Amino acid sequence: MVEIIAILRQEHRNIEELLLVMEQELTVFDRGERPDYEVFGAIVEFFKNYPDSCHHPEDMIYEKFRTRDPGRAASVADLEAEHREGAVRLRRVARVIESVLNDQELLRESVDRIVRDFIDSERKHIALEEEVVFPAIVDTLQPGDWADIALTLADRYGPPSEADFEEQFSTLRRDILELEEAAVARRS
Repeated sequence: MVEIIAILRQEHRNIEELLLVMEQELTVFDRGERPDYEVFGAIVEFFKNYPDSCHHPEDMIYEKFRTRDPGRAASVADLEAEHREGAVRLRRVARVIESVLNDQELLRESVDRIVRDFIDSERKHIALEEEVVFPAIVDTLQPGDWADIALTLADRYGPPSEADFEEQFSTLRRDILELEEAAVARRS
């Protein structure tokens, strides 16, 4: 079931697109111009909802890996802790964007630091999964483990036709990219 890993890798590429958009808007902010806060807000909402709904079957896969080889799993990473830390960073971003929108006094450097910390940490997290965690999982899990994971995913999310939440997030991601295109066009 290496297909599951391929899907997670594609999701990482999709997430990177949104991180690039966030970075572009932050660059606008850093120049002293007004970024598109609708874009920022949409990205924050995406990150608040998407990982728990769609992307974190990787937690289930990691748990199976940890059961199969606890020592190796412990030496590789603690994905659950990584995901919790990512959620904390995201909440900081949401608060700082809300503060800016409410015209609270904030140093630009503070806003930049908080948003960049989120972007950089997400990229490091993705790199950790791609370069270390996923290869270790693929090397360790057996065909029966992948079959168990597939069954659990099917039980949790139902057949693909019922799992339209994935399509909802795909649509949301496309909408964000279109919002960013429009924002860039307005600023040009």
